[in-house]
Formats: sequence, C-alpha cells, structure tokens
Amino acid sequence: MKNLPWYGYIILTVVILGAAFFLYFKPQHAELNRIKAARQTVEREVQSLQEKKQQLDKIEAELATLTQTLKELEVIIPLRKETDVILRRVQQMAFDSRLDLVRFTPRGEINREFYSEWPIPMEIRGSYHNLASFFDRLSKFARIFNIENFTIKALNNQTDDLTISSTFTAKTYVFLEEGTEAAPAAKPQPKRRAT
Repeated sequence: MKNLPWYGYIILTVVILGAAFFLYFKPQHAELNRIKAARQTVEREVQSLQEKKQQLDKIEAELATLTQTLKELEVIIPLRKETDVILRRVQQMAFDSRLDLVRFTPRGEINREFYSEWPIPMEIRGSYHNLASFFDRLSKFARIFNIENFTIKALNNQTDDLTISSTFTAKTYVFLEEGTEAAPAAKPQPKRRAT
C-alpha cells in the first residue's frame, strides 16, 4: 500500500465508501422507508378504528337511551302477560268507586305496528259522583286508557246510590313482543244485576 500514488488512496477510499453505501447504508435506508410506510398504514388504521369507536360509543349511548325509554313505555303500555292484572284492577277501581259493574266484556285485540288496541266495553250503574271518581282513578292508573262511545242516562227507578247508567268502551294498549300474534278474543263475563 505504500507504493500507491496519492490518487490511488482517493480511489480506494471511494471504493470503500461505495461498498459501505451499497452493502450497509442502502439496505438500511430501504428498511427505514419500509418501516415508515408500515407506520403510516398503522396510523391510518388506528385513526379509522378511533372513528369507528366514536360511532360505536354514540350508538351505545343511543341504545341505552332507547332502552330506558322502552322501560318507561312498558309501564304505560303493558305486555300481554299482564292483561289479567289490568282486568282485575279496573274491576277493583269500579268496586272502590261504589259502582255496580253490570257489563264488563273485554274484546279481542286489534293489532297495530308494535302494539295492540284492546277495547273493553263496560256498563256501569251508580251515582254521577261515583262515576266521576271511577274515571279519576282510571286516569291515575299507570296504564293508558281512552274512553270511547261514552253515554250516560238517568235510571227510571232511582235510589240514593243508583241514579245513572253509563256505557262506554275503555280502550287500553298492549305492547306486542317480537314473534307474538294477537291473543284470541276474551270470553265475555256474565252480566251482573244491580242489587
């Protein structure tokens, strides 16, 4: 090496640097570029997942709100399995209002989109104030009731407790559970006579 001219050292240095570049630095640079590209891909995926997580959180919050709303509505629109309880409560309200329940004939349900209408024709005898008391109790009942086809007339043979007769249809609503059909029409109960 001592016999090399000065430019030989320069050539040898260039060859060593070139070999180092192609053997070490260029593969390292390619690996670095590959890692940067992989990092960018991962960052895009993370950003996409964060956006989806935000959407999922929003959907979960809406679902929680809708579930709470459904629980609140189930209080006023009962499930079918609660219908016998409702019938007993309405009869008890009439009794507590000191009314004579002459006719109480629940009919079959009328299906709607997610609920059924359930008409209950009734005939009640008693006093005007007791009838008002019954309607007041019915309005405070947790379930929704609409009164339709309401008529009222004075009785021919009046007593202190029996002055009027009223017929009407008390309509309530039943929440349709998934996969259920309307219940068959309820059997009418025998008429009760005023005593």
